[in-house]
Amino acid sequence: MQTLQRTRFYPMWFGALLLALAASVAQAAGFKVTDTNGKTHTLDGYKGKWVLVNYWATWCPPCLEEIPDLIALHGDKKNNLVVIGIALDYRNAKQVTDFTEGLLVDYPIVLGNHQIVSQIGPVRGLPTTYLFNPEGKMVAQQVGAVTREAVESYLKGKGARPAK
Repeated sequence: MQTLQRTRFYPMWFGALLLALAASVAQAAGFKVTDTNGKTHTLDGYKGKWVLVNYWATWCPPCLEEIPDLIALHGDKKNNLVVIGIALDYRNAKQVTDFTEGLLVDYPIVLGNHQIVSQIGPVRGLPTTYLFNPEGKMVAQQVGAVTREAVESYLKGKGARPAK
């Protein structure tokens, strides 16, 4: 009877191991996304910089509250940080571009979909933010709004290098 239980457990354990390995390989491979201006962004292309990826939507109040802080973080070159916004749950591209232009968003905006989400990380709520270190490893994530102060404090605690 005990052997039978192990036989049943083994395929489940092996399947979970394969899923974990696949997830880590996908994470190690980074991401490749194209923004609304047609520019391609890859995690490898930002080696040496912190990369903050923020999932958001035009109808999401906490998302809108954090946009000024994200603009400030992206514009402050001493942080050695780039922000990439991934718009989700939109009607069309024009809705997103008009919205971001109206808010003077100067960081890249990507029109998100399932394929993009699968490259970066799951969305358990909006906003969701992922932070990648200068070596390209995901080091922090948050569901809910982020603030400039919180991100800068985290970077300072991790010894963020100034841009060269």
